[in-house]
Amino acid sequence: MSATTRAERDVPTDLDKVLDEVVEIARPAAHEGQVAREIPGMEHVDPERFAMALTEFDGTEHAAGDVDEVFPIQSISKVFSLVLALQKAEAGSGVSEELWSRVGREPSGDPFNSLVQLEHEEGIPRNPMINAGALIVDDVLLDHCDDVKASTLGLLSKLAGEPVEVDERVVAGEEETSHRNRAMANLMADFGNLRHSVDDVIESYTHACAVMMTTRQLARATRFLANDGVDPGSGDRILSGALARRVAAIMLTCGTYDAAGEFAYSVGLPCKSGIAGAIIASAPERLGVCVWSPPLDPSGNSRAGRLALSELTDRVELTVF
Repeated sequence: MSATTRAERDVPTDLDKVLDEVVEIARPAAHEGQVAREIPGMEHVDPERFAMALTEFDGTEHAAGDVDEVFPIQSISKVFSLVLALQKAEAGSGVSEELWSRVGREPSGDPFNSLVQLEHEEGIPRNPMINAGALIVDDVLLDHCDDVKASTLGLLSKLAGEPVEVDERVVAGEEETSHRNRAMANLMADFGNLRHSVDDVIESYTHACAVMMTTRQLARATRFLANDGVDPGSGDRILSGALARRVAAIMLTCGTYDAAGEFAYSVGLPCKSGIAGAIIASAPERLGVCVWSPPLDPSGNSRAGRLALSELTDRVELTVF
């Protein structure tokens, strides 16, 4: 018998029906969470908002809820900042050796903004999916991009298939509330692991967090990771297949903070969450996925979003396991 790919296996074809079932089960879980009102851009967001989008490689979209409502992508930006850095590495600029000597690839097991682990490990963040690690990625990008902010917007717009923008009000709010991030940056600078000024690194980081996107756009933007590094929308290679798989591996093990093990067990897909309530997921050879529900669990992940992803992978053969 000949081998089959994941996409050719016997899976439900009526994804719209599956999505409706998933939403009905998952949406009520939002009532058990709390919106991060302290996060700029989230002060007045309705906790009842819910959206889920699945985007196939041919552009077919399966969507439910408020899929065209914009929100700050927050920590989901960490994935795309890492992709930018790895693009520079593929260009032969020596970024890879520099990057991985300054940030690890291990799960943290601690909150995403912990200072304790950073102090203990002498200014080397555990991985690029936590705040300290993302600051190091931005520090590296400042050496290798003419304009980090423009490069980030350009990549996200390309992958979303339409222009996306930064909300300057969110940027201002992020900068006013960046005390802990500044503390981490200063600590890493003290250990010699930050090359640029704290202000410049924080500016790059806050602009990436303040990019405004929709659930539909983020599902599109995630597809290249499921397609061996090639953006199905444009046909352009974003990363080599090997590097795309490595980004997905880091998402699986580190992308949902200290709940990464639970996500691997219950969802089984590479995921990255943001404190605005979105979670992106890459379903290999099949889909880009995004779910958005603002109320969070204690780990900072969307409560209804995690349940929705778990229900989806229970119904459709999408997991990496």
